[in-house]
Amino acid sequence: MGLAGMSIIHSGLANTTNLTFQQNTFVDKVKLGNTGLTVSRIAMGTGTKGGNKESNQTRMGMDKFKRLALHAYERGIRFYDMAEVYGSMPFVGESIKTLPRENLTLLTKIWIPEDNADYKLNLSENIDRFRKEIGTDYIDVLLMHYITEGGWEKNRARYMDEFLKAKQDGILKAVGISSHNIDALKEAAVNPWIDVIMARINPFGTNMDGSPDDVKTVLATAKENGKGIVGMKIFGEGVHVKDDEREQSIRFALKESNIHCMTLGLESIEQMDDAIERVMRNKS
Repeated sequence: MGLAGMSIIHSGLANTTNLTFQQNTFVDKVKLGNTGLTVSRIAMGTGTKGGNKESNQTRMGMDKFKRLALHAYERGIRFYDMAEVYGSMPFVGESIKTLPRENLTLLTKIWIPEDNADYKLNLSENIDRFRKEIGTDYIDVLLMHYITEGGWEKNRARYMDEFLKAKQDGILKAVGISSHNIDALKEAAVNPWIDVIMARINPFGTNMDGSPDDVKTVLATAKENGKGIVGMKIFGEGVHVKDDEREQSIRFALKESNIHCMTLGLESIEQMDDAIERVMRNKS
């Protein structure tokens, strides 16, 4: 189950001969809706082909992961996208140990059962464990991960109250969902509990909650309601990786999709530099 942004080609880039990298190009920052958070326009995704507490990013090993994470920081990416199912929180935690916490936005995700499920989750204990794994006193954004049906706002109400308490206590700054269903996305767009939505969006309709036009329309409503919107599956989960497809995907994300920023599951410094140049060239 792939739950992050992009994978170009595991061994490196393809078709980048027409792109000149400018190492003095840095990722800019944007306001994330009405959350009060200002984030880098690109987040470093850590869950390409993620599941069973590992991903392509964690499978590269701590040293390579850390080099990639620190290169991201040097290029202006100050937003790190994690999840329990990726196993990436300790990797990010180790990578950011020497970085100023106030410069970072840390987002992670947790699977939340329904209120009436046999399995009961101790959310408070899990949040404490997450903070320990990352090495932080607070988490900027915590999302209910991989919501695949409508009705989540009713069947997870007890846990939603616990999210709000952690937010009131200053342990969380913002809460929301990672959407994998159009009905779930529509609910999130208007639900006052939601601060942040992570939504699948690309011009090809690949691995999305609905057609590009349908998702764009819902995200426009969410944006009007002050939700912070993080785009994912920008390249269709690694399906659309030719040079022209990457360019089309980035341009669509920046100019048409109604997102504030995007998470990209990059696997090498070359991929990261390619993405940064495309984003910054197309952002205005």
